Amino acid sequence: MKDSADQTQNLLKETSEKHKREFFFLEGPRSRMVELWSIFRIAWEFLRVFRVLHFVGPCVTVFGSARFSDGTEHYEKTRQIGASLVKMGFTVMTGGGPGLMEAANRGAKDVGGHSIGCNIELPFEQEHNKFLDHVVTVRYFFVRKVALVKYSYAFVVVPGGVGTLDELFEAVTLIQTKKISGFPIIAFGKEYWSEVQEHLKLMASEKSIDEKDLDLIFFTDSINEATEYLQKNAVEKYGLIKKPPKKSWFLGE
Repeated sequence: MKDSADQTQNLLKETSEKHKREFFFLEGPRSRMVELWSIFRIAWEFLRVFRVLHFVGPCVTVFGSARFSDGTEHYEKTRQIGASLVKMGFTVMTGGGPGLMEAANRGAKDVGGHSIGCNIELPFEQEHNKFLDHVVTVRYFFVRKVALVKYSYAFVVVPGGVGTLDELFEAVTLIQTKKISGFPIIAFGKEYWSEVQEHLKLMASEKSIDEKDLDLIFFTDSINEATEYLQKNAVEKYGLIKKPPKKSWFLGE
């Protein structure tokens, strides 16, 4: 018990003051007033995000690593992907950070498109990239996840780490359970994602998922293939909202 308490204290010391409240948010029951205040703070964060992003669509969200820098193969490919999405009529949305998120936003700006970021506060700050028309920074990961899904007609997944896997399977789960429509999910990098694809096949063979669930992710290395897939499964299937909602002067929009 003492070792556990010591570890907790060490973790708190390493975490900035403004992030301690998120740590305590998960500690279990607190006073009713503290819990009520947390609810108000979360609701305000959702309201702030919805207000900023209400007029940005139609979007495609690109999930990917913050760790691949300009000049790498993954960065250049993702930049091309961002440009191709804009040419199809989409706004490019990312987590707003560096690496492949930056590459997708940069590709959108290369061809005069609209580029959006939903960034996250971290103990070691993740600065948003400079290729954004609009950026909103949030405190809670679950608020960010809602924002990245809510406004998108499709999800493009480029090479990434644990966070990217989390975002990929969050989208798959929402579609599998019919919490959202069957929007297309495209994973770029067949070699990079090969073991994930093989594990999905194993899951299907073990009956932990259905065979049809294997079709929820389209694996490719080709931007042309991805474009054709998006055209058929997003644009033609759902149509794109050509006219954004009207702004209200009464709400200060």
